[in-house]
Amino acid sequence: MPTAIKTHSPEHTSYDVVIIGGAMLGSSVAWFLSSNPDFTGSILVVEKDPAYEFCSTAHTNSCVRQQFSTEINIRISQFTIDFVKNFRDYMGGSPDVPDLTLQSFGYLYLADNDSFADELRARQKVQERCGAGTKILTPEELKADYGFYNLDDIVLCSLNTENEGYFEGSTIFEWWRRSAGKQGAEYIANEVISMTKSANGQKIETVTLATGDVISCGTVINATGPRAALTARMAGIDIPVEPRKRYTYIFAAEDNLGRDLPLTIDPSGMHMRQYGEQFMAGSPPDPDPAVDPDDFAEDHSLWENNVWPMLANRVPQFERIRMTSSWAGHYAFNVFDHNAIIGPHSEISNFLFVNGFSGHGLQQSPAMGRGISELVTYGEYRSLDLSAFSYQRIVKNEHMHEKAVI
Repeated sequence: MPTAIKTHSPEHTSYDVVIIGGAMLGSSVAWFLSSNPDFTGSILVVEKDPAYEFCSTAHTNSCVRQQFSTEINIRISQFTIDFVKNFRDYMGGSPDVPDLTLQSFGYLYLADNDSFADELRARQKVQERCGAGTKILTPEELKADYGFYNLDDIVLCSLNTENEGYFEGSTIFEWWRRSAGKQGAEYIANEVISMTKSANGQKIETVTLATGDVISCGTVINATGPRAALTARMAGIDIPVEPRKRYTYIFAAEDNLGRDLPLTIDPSGMHMRQYGEQFMAGSPPDPDPAVDPDDFAEDHSLWENNVWPMLANRVPQFERIRMTSSWAGHYAFNVFDHNAIIGPHSEISNFLFVNGFSGHGLQQSPAMGRGISELVTYGEYRSLDLSAFSYQRIVKNEHMHEKAVI
């Protein structure tokens, strides 16, 4: 359970932008805003967990892929890839900024039926049009390069080892947070506990903090991850985002596979990948209910009864493995259509969402931070049109059909 923290009052009683949540997405918004020469306003970032011990950022698998079914999600990932590979330049070119790399061990989807095989073929065509290097392979073709897989039940494979894999998300987060602070964004350890609206109900006028401070605000940005629905509720807004528990396991194998293990999405729902000299696996529980955002308890039977057997089935050499660590984290799961909710509320115009990423938050954070910065500064998206993720689609009951959700 989260421990009590010492809270701090802000320096001022009015800010142009109040960002609720200072982890990966909140700090992305803060950095892009404070880096934008056309934005001259003040920024307050309110974070209830300043050690970031319990945020989704601390529990992320830190990977990026282009294997989506919609062009917009592919383009978002491609900006992330460019941002990672040119991180120092994006951060101003100082030699103090680390030179990051993208470890492209790749992503691999396995289809065990003809219907999903057809879906992988359709996705590959969209990815190819966007310049991604995804290849459709028969099980025999995959086995020729990755001999350790058991593919007896597999009918088709989708593999991309170009610009898909792991990056140091924690490093990007730390540089965003520290740099935003140096550029004038004020971070405080505190919690927003209520909001007041204008008489016509179309604007958030103030937020009240746990310390009793009442802060006037021009724009409020909800970047509270699995707590997004609780934050929105303070403004009288319902959003279809709930915390869903996700388990991660790190394990060592006695037998060498001979080459890096791609992030493999198994038909069982389990996924696994290389993790330095060890390996990482993840799995949702079954059933998969909403949980309390403070619930990080692990179900240790999941490893023995589900994950390990699935690992050993797909890679027989994983019969001889040893789990070295594990944790439970949360997806901010959008139960409406599993895609992000970005931009203003349809009626409360100064309440902005950056929520509901359903496990894609870290890999989408550069494009989302940039987009919200543009929206706040210019009133429009300029670099990449993110309007497909608007709250308006929920009001209209128009689902965004992204089929490649892990």
